[in-house]
Amino acid sequence: MNESSNKIKIGIIGCSKIAKKSVLNAINDSQYAEIGAIGSRNIEKSIEFCNLFNCKLFGTYEDVINDKTIDLVYISLPNSLHEEWSIKAARKGKHVWVEKPSTISFESAKKMVSICNKNNVRLFEGFMFRYHPQQKIVKDLINNGTIGDLLKFHGVYSFPMPDKMSNLLRKDLGGGSLNDSASYPIYASRMLFGEEPISVFSNFSIDPISGVDKIVDVLLKYSNGKTATISTAFGSYYQCNYTVIGSKARLILNKAYVVPKTMKTIVSIDINDEIKDVNVEVADHFKLMIDDFCLEIMKKKKYENFENDLLSQARVLEAARISFKENRPVMLNEII
Repeated sequence: MNESSNKIKIGIIGCSKIAKKSVLNAINDSQYAEIGAIGSRNIEKSIEFCNLFNCKLFGTYEDVINDKTIDLVYISLPNSLHEEWSIKAARKGKHVWVEKPSTISFESAKKMVSICNKNNVRLFEGFMFRYHPQQKIVKDLINNGTIGDLLKFHGVYSFPMPDKMSNLLRKDLGGGSLNDSASYPIYASRMLFGEEPISVFSNFSIDPISGVDKIVDVLLKYSNGKTATISTAFGSYYQCNYTVIGSKARLILNKAYVVPKTMKTIVSIDINDEIKDVNVEVADHFKLMIDDFCLEIMKKKKYENFENDLLSQARVLEAARISFKENRPVMLNEII
């Protein structure tokens, strides 16, 4: 930690669109973090980012993880590279914050967690949406009995077909709709049910050109008959929502996973076809996420097992892959 500023110094690996659009501005806005160095395969790109975000140190990925002043490494690389650079950073004694999905297999996730544990550093998967205040409102409405018994979750995240040069359409880089899109509503269902699914059944539509899964449908079965249905697609009208159904009412969130920091949102409560809207003020869920992880590293908040959470999410995604491959429901306890 930077003693002069009392902030966590974050090294950036990968000059991605999400880093440029949302993450680096959020780091600069955080009272607990600062950008320490920016690394790219293309030095000109790292220089460009340094100029944009008021950072003085730039270089390669190796330069970032070798910098002794860096406390935490943010990895914003293609999915297939997450394991390699998480492990390299951990072995240099750096905490690791990795973009979702954490990696492309459950075996890979286990290896990442094991290496981080051995090197006494923390590992965090960056699902920023869970920090938006609208999620707390939804959870409170569930917990206080407003919707009655919790029964069903349906989440959708889909958007127009990515550019043909996009990493999302690169099978070798871990692209596809399951990793990129379905991971959000899958995580949301786990978060709102407050437990892990018992089984997973999935169906993919494979793009004949790229070979990636462009449409994904997943059925998650939870305890006591609860279910979650997940629908995601490349090449679709944009949707970013979920619906939670209870015995008395349903909750609707139409901007569930990606919320610009200047946008107000609404949680809708449907009781007997009468809609009541709860207005939610603007919030930067990226900044809230960064603050939370920094406080965890500083040990200034109650311990949260981010590593266990990462493994649980990776297990569900792995079950979905096996389910499609073998055309059968997969029990979560099969994935060990």
